[in-house]
Amino acid sequence: MTNKFFPDEQITENDLYFLCYMIERVARKLHQRNRYVVNRISKDEWERLISLANVLHCENPKKIEAEWIEEYKLEKGTFDITKVDKELVDEIPSETQMGKVYMRLIMSTLQPSEDYIDGIIRVYNDEICEVIDNYNSSAYYEPSYVITRAYNNGGF
Repeated sequence: MTNKFFPDEQITENDLYFLCYMIERVARKLHQRNRYVVNRISKDEWERLISLANVLHCENPKKIEAEWIEEYKLEKGTFDITKVDKELVDEIPSETQMGKVYMRLIMSTLQPSEDYIDGIIRVYNDEICEVIDNYNSSAYYEPSYVITRAYNNGGF
């Protein structure tokens, strides 16, 4: 995928990871599912954001979080990903950890006709995300190949 602003530069996996990390941060802050954030931002805007990711990752994530919430008119919800059974979950995975989980899933399932943005939209709108984001289950910390196989097979 080529950078929208600098055609000589390629978008990297790190740029994709940054967007996945920020999607997770914003969704948690607003008590929304990740797909809410993904679907409230247009594809053109995602293309702009990934092209700016190599610069935006240097900014304070709280600042970017606040800008996304304001700019895209994202609203609070009622889904709290941190509400887990304390007997089953010792520690909730961080936004950075979950950003990596989703980045790896997008990369491992990317189709030849897709770019990273198509992959973001496809993966975050798949039902498997509800399983991955249920921290009472073990899906989120399964090896990447297991998550990929589950995605390709339609579930765990």
